[in-house]
Amino acid sequence: MRLWTVHPRYLDAKGLVATWREALLAQKVLAAVTCGYRHHPQLIRFRAHPAPIQAIGAFLADLAKEAARRGYNFDINKILEHGAMDQGATEQIEETEGQLLYEWAHLRAKLHRRTPDLHRQFRSIIIPEPHPLFRIVPGSIREWEKVKSPAPGSHPLERRSRG
Repeated sequence: MRLWTVHPRYLDAKGLVATWREALLAQKVLAAVTCGYRHHPQLIRFRAHPAPIQAIGAFLADLAKEAARRGYNFDINKILEHGAMDQGATEQIEETEGQLLYEWAHLRAKLHRRTPDLHRQFRSIIIPEPHPLFRIVPGSIREWEKVKSPAPGSHPLERRSRG
């Protein structure tokens, strides 16, 4: 499960669809509709939000907006908190710059393999725009992240002391 901190505009078609499905699963977990994935580390930041269902709803709403921009039709009726679809109605989640940059390197490696044209398009972007749900603050990669060694063409980030 990967609930990307980066803006959905950077995801290729496969990544956008996979993130939509994974976020729908996360919504079910947060709503206690399913027992699987209850302890998945990607859910930590949503559980810490004052309104977790609204937060995942806002996350899903922005994925659906990006999908619609591309001509896809994601079923927004699957979003449990429709109030979350109003821009700015949900309190943002603080996420660290280190986490954003780690995910950017991870995504760029995926794009390099799956969609080289998209990878080339984003080649000059050093710091990507975050998903609108996230407010970026100083800090390193989150403790819950399962860090993999950097892939060719990615930014080699070190795990620094957490602050």
